[in-house]
Amino acid sequence: MSFILKDGNITLRRLELDDATALSTLANNFNIWINLRDYFPHPYLLADAEYFIKKCRSAKPQDTFAITYKDEFVGTIGLMFKNDIYKYTAEVGYWLGEPFWGKGITTTALKLLIRHSFEDLQLKRLVAFTVEYNKASAKVLEKSGFVKEGILRKHSYKNKQFWDEYVFGLVNEDL
Repeated sequence: MSFILKDGNITLRRLELDDATALSTLANNFNIWINLRDYFPHPYLLADAEYFIKKCRSAKPQDTFAITYKDEFVGTIGLMFKNDIYKYTAEVGYWLGEPFWGKGITTTALKLLIRHSFEDLQLKRLVAFTVEYNKASAKVLEKSGFVKEGILRKHSYKNKQFWDEYVFGLVNEDL
């Protein structure tokens, strides 16, 4: 049985190959791409979704989850584990299909991932980065307990422009 985290209508679960069509449809959106790193392709094709799902399914421990809302695939959320002296830290990343924005889904999904990270994975710290224009993501992080720790000036280059990037952190003791 797959690992599942649930809170009301929102579930985090293992990505399934059946998610590929919904994944590619929702992810093939400039408004999603503009807020993510460049390894997230645009346009986002069905082949990209299939490759991503296969890669995620082989990860041990599971580090990327499908976000579902009322049992419908709506996005992904995951962890990028650090190593060496940062081995108790992971970076959080997520995206949600535009039709589902503004419903509190991402905040609930992030709170589920935080609980899993600290209780099950025994991580000490989570970190997240947002580009200066992504106010919605900063709000999700703050509502989930993250603290804005700093600004990396002109740290990212996206869509032919340099942008400040905000660093957010959450330490297990903060909860």
